[in-house]
Amino acid sequence: MQPLIDNARTFGQRPEEFAKLAEGQSPQVLFITCSDSRVVPALITGARPGELFELRTAGNIVPPYASAHPTSEAATIEYAVEVLGVRDIVVCGHSHCGAVGALVRGDDLTAVPAVRDWLAHATPRPAGAAEDPEVAEGVQSHVLTQLLRLRSYPCVERGLAEGRLGLHAWYYEVHTGAVRTHRPRTDTFEAL
Repeated sequence: MQPLIDNARTFGQRPEEFAKLAEGQSPQVLFITCSDSRVVPALITGARPGELFELRTAGNIVPPYASAHPTSEAATIEYAVEVLGVRDIVVCGHSHCGAVGALVRGDDLTAVPAVRDWLAHATPRPAGAAEDPEVAEGVQSHVLTQLLRLRSYPCVERGLAEGRLGLHAWYYEVHTGAVRTHRPRTDTFEAL
């Protein structure tokens, strides 16, 4: 913890670098990814403060849209699309994902009921080999499911229909740093 505290102490000693951020934000991309500490969207994309709007959830899950019971995730997505006017949404899964791995393996999660109940939003269960520590196939199928789920959000549906929004599925390899994107034409994940 101490190295983090030390950096935080010196971080704010360059106010001239941050003054413009007080004027507002205008990110072009909503980046939805896992809460995993090994996945750092700004590091992966090279984004500077104010350039990337982030939504991080366990397993990069986009829960079903339910207007009667709004979620933090739905509010973040709606705000990004309707207020900030992002042009693109990236759903980025990653190798070695504990959440997707638990789903693929069918792990018993009774000891962590909140995790179990959250992961229930991931239906259908991702495909993939239970013995694969990278859970690549499972994560990739899961990312595509979340992208489909996004399409059911009214703001996303409108943005797509009006041609002002693009959706992207990414797969990040934590062990190599490589990023792959889904190519609908071939239905494969290929290097960016």
